Amino acid sequence: MLIKERMSSPVISVDPNTPIMEALKMMRDKKIRRMPVMDSKGRLLGIVSDKDLLNAAPSDATTLSVWEMNYLLAQVKVKDVMTKEVLTVREDTPIEEAASIMAQRKIGGMPVMRDGAVVGLITETDLFKMFLELMGANESGVRVTALVPDRPGELDVLTHAIAEAGGSFVAFGQFAGEGPQNRTVTFKVKGMSLTDVQEKIAPYIEELIDIREIS
Repeated sequence: MLIKERMSSPVISVDPNTPIMEALKMMRDKKIRRMPVMDSKGRLLGIVSDKDLLNAAPSDATTLSVWEMNYLLAQVKVKDVMTKEVLTVREDTPIEEAASIMAQRKIGGMPVMRDGAVVGLITETDLFKMFLELMGANESGVRVTALVPDRPGELDVLTHAIAEAGGSFVAFGQFAGEGPQNRTVTFKVKGMSLTDVQEKIAPYIEELIDIREIS
């Protein structure tokens, strides 16, 4: 899956000369947490988050009067608090590559580029939604987490056992196991009872970690 299939588009951007309180109101009205900062020609200048804007505002402990605070806030623009060195990704970047960059650099979103222009924004929320979809979070069925041997063909016999019993997979994922000798798999199956699923997979797993019905 590529970024262009999951990015938020069209992009809600902000002008660098926008006062920070106006930008914060835009975010709250649009229910977003970050915006690319772009000039009148559509060039990317930076990115600003709600935390950047909130951190720039005076704290409740300030001794300034309301009029002084309003005056000072009016002077602070988005360009004064934005991040100027922006990490970006292309729209044809694999989704897992973007997730890896965001996790390693501890950032919540990146502008998506096409031919030098911003065409979208990929955020941690987009990735969470995709993860929920991949794991079938909104579908009913029997959810299983188990350890399986890390050998060629093991997943094939496991999935065939379910299919031959009339089950249908709505989600399947595999993760690191306890060591190099096994893998952890998590999947959801519909069309079978919990007891039937447990019985059919028993010969092909090392350990049943969890099994439950999700309605």
